[in-house]
Amino acid sequence: MKILCPIKRVVDPYAKVRPLSDGSGLDIGAVKFDVNPFDEIAVEEAVRMKEKDPTVTITAVSIGGPEVEEQLRKALAMGADEAMLIENALPLDSSVVAAELAHFAKGYDLVLMGKQSTDDDNGQAAQMLAAKLNWPQATFASSVSIVDGIATVTRETDTGEETLVLPLPAVITTDLRLNEPRYIALPGIIKARTKPLSKVPRATDAGPKSRVVRMDSPPPRPAGRKVARVDELIAGLKERGVL
Repeated sequence: MKILCPIKRVVDPYAKVRPLSDGSGLDIGAVKFDVNPFDEIAVEEAVRMKEKDPTVTITAVSIGGPEVEEQLRKALAMGADEAMLIENALPLDSSVVAAELAHFAKGYDLVLMGKQSTDDDNGQAAQMLAAKLNWPQATFASSVSIVDGIATVTRETDTGEETLVLPLPAVITTDLRLNEPRYIALPGIIKARTKPLSKVPRATDAGPKSRVVRMDSPPPRPAGRKVARVDELIAGLKERGVL
């Protein structure tokens, strides 16, 4: 089985970022970058599948410039067999990502990726990709089992758990409860340096269907207020127009 794991380079989720003074973007001059946490979970799940079945091969893929190689090397250190960088310096959105991945995903049995990225937070690329490939999809997976070309996926919904059974090839996105990514030991980091990392040009000329007009910090939260009685609380909510 051949697994494709798309990963995205994102600002460290624990870092504090602020917009530039002119609102044109984020001030990321001294900010650390890492693999999108949900994509890291996807790579971990693929590696666990490979540990159970040595015939599994894993390709990590990302779109961007030379700076993304660091994140691809991390995926290789986790256990991916090879990595591919789709070179791009132009603006991206979910539609562009889906168009590019649809071209490179042909020939794979499974696309395993995070349910969303922690920067744009759209959660759309995988669904668009599945539509372009005309493959079945299962999103927000908290459990994945693949036997004889059939994937059984448990996903969490607002009303409880749902189990989907779908044939491969398919697109599956991972949620937080699927697993906890492993600690990468030094031997894995050293071995990752010798694994192949290829660079390929973009396969499409798709342009983004959305654009960022301006970035601003959210307004500060108003100060809290303590109330002594329920009727005082209700009166205060009415004053603010909540009730």
